[in-house]
Amino acid sequence: MSLVTIASVSKSHAAQHLFSDVGLMISAGRRIAIVGPNGAGKTTLLELITGEQEPDVGTITRARDTVIGYLRQEVAETRGRSVLAEVLAGAGEVSGIERRMRHIETELEDAADEEELAELMDEYGRLQHRFEALGGYGLESEARRILAGLGFADADMERDMGEFSGGWMMRVALARLLLQNPDVLLLDEPTNHLDLASVEWLQGFLAVYAGAIVLVSHDRDFINEVANRVVELHDGRATEYVGDYADFVEQRTERMAQLEAAAKNQQRKIAHTQAFIDRFRYKASKARQVQSRVKALEKLDRVASPGARARSVKFRFPEPPRSGRTVITLSDVEKRYGDNVVYDGTLDLQLERGQRVALIGPNGAGKSTLLKILAGVLPFEGGTRELGSNVRVAYFAQHQIDALNPENTVFNELNDSAPMMSTTDMRKLLGAFLFSGSTVDKQVGVLSGGEQTRLALAKLLADPANLLCLDEPTNHLDIQSRDVLEDALNAFSGTIVLITHDRYLIRSVANTIIEVNDGAATVYPGDFEYYAAKRGVDIETRGAVEGARSTPRGVVTQAPKPRESSSVAADRKRREAEARNARHRRTRDLRSTMTKIEAESIEVERELAEITERLSDPDLYADAVLVKQLVERHNTLRDRSERIGPELEDVRRELSAAEEPQMVRSE
Repeated sequence: MSLVTIASVSKSHAAQHLFSDVGLMISAGRRIAIVGPNGAGKTTLLELITGEQEPDVGTITRARDTVIGYLRQEVAETRGRSVLAEVLAGAGEVSGIERRMRHIETELEDAADEEELAELMDEYGRLQHRFEALGGYGLESEARRILAGLGFADADMERDMGEFSGGWMMRVALARLLLQNPDVLLLDEPTNHLDLASVEWLQGFLAVYAGAIVLVSHDRDFINEVANRVVELHDGRATEYVGDYADFVEQRTERMAQLEAAAKNQQRKIAHTQAFIDRFRYKASKARQVQSRVKALEKLDRVASPGARARSVKFRFPEPPRSGRTVITLSDVEKRYGDNVVYDGTLDLQLERGQRVALIGPNGAGKSTLLKILAGVLPFEGGTRELGSNVRVAYFAQHQIDALNPENTVFNELNDSAPMMSTTDMRKLLGAFLFSGSTVDKQVGVLSGGEQTRLALAKLLADPANLLCLDEPTNHLDIQSRDVLEDALNAFSGTIVLITHDRYLIRSVANTIIEVNDGAATVYPGDFEYYAAKRGVDIETRGAVEGARSTPRGVVTQAPKPRESSSVAADRKRREAEARNARHRRTRDLRSTMTKIEAESIEVERELAEITERLSDPDLYADAVLVKQLVERHNTLRDRSERIGPELEDVRRELSAAEEPQMVRSE
């Protein structure tokens, strides 16, 4: 059954048109990822689902008693109660249900007849079922489990909300929503304020979530793990694809090629017809044929060419000065915050030119502290920090937006930090981060938080430093901008140290992993897959720091380099690609059938809603013939609606079986 049905919806904001004719069916078990460039209307679509905004055209139907929960990108600051109390407060429905159950228990004692008793028992049973579904009998223990999964220690759960940063408040808001257990869970960039371990935990939680999930995310790995549908908002249209993000990319490429071919074929036919019209327009004997072709062209349903997608902007860092081989050395570092000792004076670390390091580890282990010490922006109590020859350091963190001048224009803000760049290169860089045309003349003070983050990152990329220290650089970046950053980092000739929850970025960029845990930094001189293999961690299904072995505090250990040869790697990738292609061929027809049935279901639900609304109009019943026709059509649609569900389930089962890995005979 559809919990929310979106039919033929269009939406604009002032003069900005977002999308037209959007159709989408949200049902239990469906996990839909909404992707697209910034400004395409992804957050607006979520707010249409909640009812906070209304569509300009079309209808949004919500099933009766459907509970919708929404995690926004930003949350208001809260203080005055503990973290645990804040999360439990989100279960207001549970508390209300419990109170009503207590009232019914009292009423049962005074029930006067069997009919009243039966009504009370029916309501009590319904409430009890809902109470159990919402976890009412183990609410506090479930709240503590969720908070622990999101990185909160036991002691943190009793601390006042006002003691936490905005990122931690966002985690509390997420915990509160997950405890609420809504029928439809809407998540807008849920991983932005999570570390790697918390992202992994959230994936596991959502994998067994019984309701529907609609999420906006630019984290490709997260989408791959959570979603079974991808809806792309692009050029004012919404296109739905069955599968995860990898399936979406493959299917979209195929669809674009088909549309392009169809558009070109139609254009050839149009040109041929137009040539006939132009040739014989004034010849009397051909007048009827000419008019026939003119009318045919006027009625023709044109196939729109997808055209060239927004060209990916490629940006390279300005060539930094060459540093010495040893870039930075930390010796016997001691760092503490009051009584909290992060590094006890035994931390030693040395980085060399060309290393691209990802710092990973559990929340609170000291990753950001280590990065700030390396960047030289945080003092420490003991030990030494020594830069190598000719080393220049640049540091990026989310609070960098506070350093922007709100009176500057976007262009002037970048210009102040990039005196060596040409105007063309500055505009190219700003375009890579979605500042183009007149937007480069906007004042920094009127930019959104996401826009300010992108501008701060652009300023960093313009600085020819040779040691980059980056703390969550991909937050608020869409996938196109993340690709720009990834390409630039891979082409960078200097040294990089980064903290990110984006595993795709880690795999693409890092050639060294440093695990930070319990005051120790353990170096793994290989990529993320190599680290996972050495640590015995399945990075596809488990947390990246799960089961970490204990190491002496401050000790840095080295593991041997990975040994897979290039020929073996190439053969492995070829076999993996062949397996993906085979799976796609097996499932292509089934996916097409499912898409058609789902489209029909959306149309049936839309027409049903329209007829139901018309039948509720008392004036209609003056026309008995029309009423009879509408009732017959309503019954036909209702019967079809009831049959669609089982048909969809049959196709889903076939698709699930077809997607199972096939046995491959070894040579």
